[in-house]
Amino acid sequence: MTDSNALDPEDRKIVTLARSARARNGVPEGAAVRDETGRTYVAGTVDLDSLRLSALRTAVAMAVASGATSLEAAAVVTEAAAVPDADLAAVRDLGGAGTPVLVAGPDGTVRDTVAAG
Repeated sequence: MTDSNALDPEDRKIVTLARSARARNGVPEGAAVRDETGRTYVAGTVDLDSLRLSALRTAVAMAVASGATSLEAAAVVTEAAAVPDADLAAVRDLGGAGTPVLVAGPDGTVRDTVAAG
């Protein structure tokens, strides 16, 4: 586990945003990504009859749709033990293999940081 207070302020911000999205929307996961200009995109899990997306893939899609060309970092707040490969692939597609993905529990404590690649 990582002391969330020891995180870079910008990384702490995306963890906080992801946690807020999860709580506000009552969804299993919240995620946030930061693009190359410092803009953030926040999303929760999408679970419709016709469309199912994880919070992290939704946040990446929002970044792409808004014109982002790269990612600096991503965060996901989840009870899951690990980030699914498909989620990491989405981050990798936009940010590259070295893009850090902060994985936090529902309380906002960062449990792990993994590279997208």
